[in-house]
Amino acid sequence: MSRHIAVLLGGLSPEREVSLVSGKACADALRRQGWQVSEIDAGRDLAAELDRINPDVIFNALHGEWGEDGRVQGILDTFGKPYTHSGVAASALAMDKHRAKAVLEAAGIKCPKSVLVSRFEAAKTHILLPPYVAKPNAQGSSVGVVIVREGATHPPAILGGDDWPYGDEILIEEYIPGRELTVAVLGDRALAVTEICPHTAFYDYEAKYADGGSVHQIPADIPKTIEKMAMEQALAAHRALDCRGLTRSDFRFDDENNFLRLLEINTQPGMTATSLAPEQANHVGIGFDDLVEWMAENAHVPCCAAGKTKD
Repeated sequence: MSRHIAVLLGGLSPEREVSLVSGKACADALRRQGWQVSEIDAGRDLAAELDRINPDVIFNALHGEWGEDGRVQGILDTFGKPYTHSGVAASALAMDKHRAKAVLEAAGIKCPKSVLVSRFEAAKTHILLPPYVAKPNAQGSSVGVVIVREGATHPPAILGGDDWPYGDEILIEEYIPGRELTVAVLGDRALAVTEICPHTAFYDYEAKYADGGSVHQIPADIPKTIEKMAMEQALAAHRALDCRGLTRSDFRFDDENNFLRLLEINTQPGMTATSLAPEQANHVGIGFDDLVEWMAENAHVPCCAAGKTKD
């Protein structure tokens, strides 16, 4: 009999649409690998839905707030069955960019200097001298990111607007010129370094998910010393936050001054046709279906479920 896996997709965050695509791709891959798959559009009744269908494993294909920040992971811990990706603490910490940076820097990983402020303060005055980046402290996929260019006389007014949906904490971060790099980590292995060449002004939500939004060069055409450093730091970040399964760390490489800075670590990278982590896995010989099955087979068993069975 095939094992029963629930794939969580959709959810409640601004990244819902991408999660629907990621989840469908993963569900289809698992079916091709012989799993019995139930797709769950994860809402506030998630705990009751899991109790109803009682899967053997949960594949968490949610992105962003609620699905990626430790809250759903808390529900999955309580349910007691193995689930993919990181646990509660690592998920919550990685989603909180400001606090994650403190842990990463304590582990010897260099990040851009930054300040955490309210969005209202950020809308009133420049917290750092332009150029700088203003981003929600607890969103993923470049949602809500604003680049304040050199010479800007005022901060972006949108940060203080009534229709701002991304939370009141804003991270003001120094702008690092240069090139966008990313490294996926699978288990205890850094896979490769990809350079992202966006067709938009920077690697924003559209560049990440729209067809043709960016070009991915893998392996990146960078000095071997920088390649080695990026892979070592991605693995170190994965370990420092106690992540599990698949993560992706994003970097900026200032090629004029030859230095690297880690921007953030994503505990649930995208699993779409244009996603970076599956591309890197394929580059090292792990096809998409095998990648998804590896994640399912290596799903984390909550500590509270040790020795526990659920009828």
